[in-house]
Amino acid sequence: MKISLFSVQDHYPNHPRTVAQLYAQVIAEAELAERLNYDAFFSAEHHFHSYGVVPNPPLLLAAIAQRTQRLRLGTAISILTFHNPLTLAETYAMVDVLSNGRLMLGVGSGYLVHEFAGYNINGAEKRERFDENLAIVRKLLTGERISHEGSYTQVTDVQLNVLPVQKQVPTFIAALRPETSYHIGRQGLGLLGIPYASLDKFEQIEGLIRDYRKGRSELGLSNDTAEPNEIMCLHTHVAETDRECERIARDPFDLYVTTRLYARKCNYDEVMGTGLALFGSPETVAQKMIALAKMGVRHVMTMQNFGAMAPEAVQRSMQLMATEVMPRVQRALEPAVM
Repeated sequence: MKISLFSVQDHYPNHPRTVAQLYAQVIAEAELAERLNYDAFFSAEHHFHSYGVVPNPPLLLAAIAQRTQRLRLGTAISILTFHNPLTLAETYAMVDVLSNGRLMLGVGSGYLVHEFAGYNINGAEKRERFDENLAIVRKLLTGERISHEGSYTQVTDVQLNVLPVQKQVPTFIAALRPETSYHIGRQGLGLLGIPYASLDKFEQIEGLIRDYRKGRSELGLSNDTAEPNEIMCLHTHVAETDRECERIARDPFDLYVTTRLYARKCNYDEVMGTGLALFGSPETVAQKMIALAKMGVRHVMTMQNFGAMAPEAVQRSMQLMATEVMPRVQRALEPAVM
C-alpha cells in the first residue's frame, strides 16, 4: 500500500503566515516526504481566491523536482478546462524531463464558480472543453503529430519538441461524484477519488472502487496491476493519541471547512462521524488504512497541511504516518507464513 502527500495550499490572509512562507513549508514537506519514503507529492490548482494559492502547479513541481530524487510529482488536479492544451502538454512534458520521469498527471474540469467567471468560460461547456483538451494533451505527450478541428481548439500539424521521459505519463481523472468512477474506468484512465467531497460515509469507498474496476473490466483491462490505478484522498493527522490528534487537528480542520467555497460543510465532529478522514493515533489510523486496503484501495493521498496548522505539527504527523502507521499496515497485510 502506497501513501502520498497532497496540498491544496489553502491560504488565510488574516493569519500571519504569508504566501511565500506557505510555499516554503510545502516544499520542505515534500522534501521530508521523500526522506520518509512517501510515494508522491500532489499539488492542487486554484485561481483568484485564497481557497488555494498555487495557480500554476508545474512551477511548484519543477521547484520540488530540483530538491528531490525519487519522489513522484503530481497534480490533483490540473484544470484542463481553463488552458490551451498545447501549452499544457509542453509544460508537463518539461516537468517530466526536469524530474527524470516522475510526473503523475491528475486532471479535472473544475467546479469553482469564481474561477470560471475569472477565465470568462461558461461552466455549461466544461465537460466538452475538458474532454477535447484531454484528448489533445494525451496525444501530444506520446509524441504524436496531430491535427485537430474541435469546438474550442484548432491544431494543424503540431508535434512537441520536448517529450516526456515516460513513454506513457500516468493520468488520473478526479471523481467528485460517485457515478463518474465507472465512466473513468471505461476510459482506461486512473481514478482520483475525493471521498470527503463526494461520499456520505467511509464504507461507500468500496463501491467507488468496485464501480471503477467494473468499467476497466468492461474495457478489457486487468485490475490486477503492479501499479495502483486508484488513489483516494483523505484529510490526515496522526498524533500520539486520539485525544492529542483532536486537540491539534480540530481547529485547523474546522477553519479549512468553514472557509471552503461552495463545498460541503462538514466540521471535525461530522467528519469523524462519517469516517471520511484519517484522524487519530497510529493504531486508530492504521486500522482505517487496513480497512481501506480490504476495500481494494492501494494508494492513499494524505492531506496533512490544512487550516494553517503549525508546520511542526504537520511534519510530526507525516513522520508518525510513515514510521508508526505504515509498518502496522504492512504487517497486517502480509500473507500469513505457514
